[in-house]
Amino acid sequence: MTTVHLTPPDGPVRATIPLASSKSESNRALIIDALTGFRGKVQNLASARDTQTMIRLLKADDEVADVLDAGTTMRFLTAYFAATGQQKILTGTPRMCERPIGLLVDALRTLGADITYLKNEGYPPLRINGFTSAGANRIAIRGDVSSQYISALLMIAPTLPAGLTIELTGAVGSRPYIEMTIEQMRHFGANVETDWTAQTITVAPQPYTPTTFTVESDWSGASYWYSVVALAEEGSELNVLGLKGRSLQGDSAIADIMRPLGVESTFTEQGVTLTKIPAEASLNWDYTGCPDLAQTVAVCAATKGISHTLTGIESLKIKETDRVLALQTELKKIGAELVEVESNTRYEVRSVPQSNTSDVPSIHTYDDHRMAMAFAPVAMRRPVIIEEPGVVAKSYPSFWEDFALVAGVDPV
Repeated sequence: MTTVHLTPPDGPVRATIPLASSKSESNRALIIDALTGFRGKVQNLASARDTQTMIRLLKADDEVADVLDAGTTMRFLTAYFAATGQQKILTGTPRMCERPIGLLVDALRTLGADITYLKNEGYPPLRINGFTSAGANRIAIRGDVSSQYISALLMIAPTLPAGLTIELTGAVGSRPYIEMTIEQMRHFGANVETDWTAQTITVAPQPYTPTTFTVESDWSGASYWYSVVALAEEGSELNVLGLKGRSLQGDSAIADIMRPLGVESTFTEQGVTLTKIPAEASLNWDYTGCPDLAQTVAVCAATKGISHTLTGIESLKIKETDRVLALQTELKKIGAELVEVESNTRYEVRSVPQSNTSDVPSIHTYDDHRMAMAFAPVAMRRPVIIEEPGVVAKSYPSFWEDFALVAGVDPV
């Protein structure tokens, strides 16, 4: 299907959502298990395309590894293939080959990786020609570009002859994702010491211990259901399965972010129950630790007419698309705008008059799964068309089936 037409429910929504598993946890666990020689067991793996791509490429003998549009898979496999001395060509979609990887490659070269660029310096595709330890056990890398570079280096660190100390320079973005990586490494027996004051992480040289790891449901995916409840009628309630009150995932911050927007979280043995409560008039939030939530919350605030100030979203410009520009374009279709108040630092969601509120907005998704899912909850208030809805397969393949439990979903 090329579009999906979403229509509002007749009244309050009440449903149980069988939430998808976390691709962030899945992809980390797969890399770590691969470094044990595939001797562990990873349970409840995500059905997301990114994770299925990771599984396929970890087991494939082909020289060319095509990650498609999976940024995490590209970064993690670059480090994994290099550290394990494999000879591979890593490539992806045209957009993937526009996403920078130079900082990670430079760090891996310092450690002993032989990596060359096949087209543009600093960008995929890459040729990995093996690994000869350079004896280095300390590197410095910027902390404000992509936590995936840091996670990729951390996960291979126990396999290096002298281990590794990583010094994070400047501000540290998406720290919860780094902490998720560290906790999963420890689950597999890694010895990791952190000094967040000095911004150093030290990993001892010792093999991972094969074990069983069970992946939690995806808090990033849960954010869309929070938005549904925030925008639905009074009396709405959703039971979202498989989430934990104490999670490894930084995007569990959505429970705190959405409280001012009118959603209360009550944890149960099965997951979390979301209920509608009164909303506040405005919201300020720093997304440095959870940038993937920014689209969802921006759209929700815009639809509710709540003023929202966002900081810490610089990394959105180098995601699947330039998510800042995409939001600025698409929010106009639902009567709002994303204004850059301070250059590349602070943004505000504001309401703007619409000339014809009876028009059904058609949301362009830019090959970005989060654009499709972030705008879907608008259907709690008004009909909306989502273009290229199949993009959700990247992280949440069953999203439209689940969304049909709360709204009308008509493929066109």
